[in-house]
Amino acid sequence: MKSEFKVKFLQYLLSRKDSEKGFTLIELLVVVIIIGVLAAIALPAFFNQTAKAKQSEARTYVGSLNKGQQAYYSEKSRFAPNLDVLGVGIKTTTTNFSYTSSAINSTGGTNATALSEALSQLPALRSYAGVVSLSLVAGSSDVTSLAILCENNQPGAGGVSANGGTLPNNAQGCGAGTQTTGQ
Repeated sequence: MKSEFKVKFLQYLLSRKDSEKGFTLIELLVVVIIIGVLAAIALPAFFNQTAKAKQSEARTYVGSLNKGQQAYYSEKSRFAPNLDVLGVGIKTTTTNFSYTSSAINSTGGTNATALSEALSQLPALRSYAGVVSLSLVAGSSDVTSLAILCENNQPGAGGVSANGGTLPNNAQGCGAGTQTTGQ
């Protein structure tokens, strides 16, 4: 490289003004587009997680109501008629759900059934139902309780069906438009 060219290049670099430093408009647009794409991907997943966290309240409460009904039956030989009598310390209404628990058929024997519900108060949340039913243990005259937790397939305020509060043929199953949860 010629020394004359080196000198002119160094003069150019030294004479550049501060206003020539910085980002070009194209560079800024590329960064904004990248941030927009990342936000479009991340935000739906973030909002889905908040709904899942709120729904865990209902799953936990209905599971507790099911266990409470099982304990009540083992002590009193019948299911509790409502939340107050059940005495598990759960509010009937929270910001996200309203809760009920009742004895559907408390005549005794294997026909006795209890239904607990968590009805969504918000359109983005799913409703839940829990059923406790009695079943004969195969090969004996002992009776055991079966519990199931059903979740609406679609979010939205409203009820959930758990086969009308029964477990047919002592089998666990949820009603139409619902699915069994892992709890």
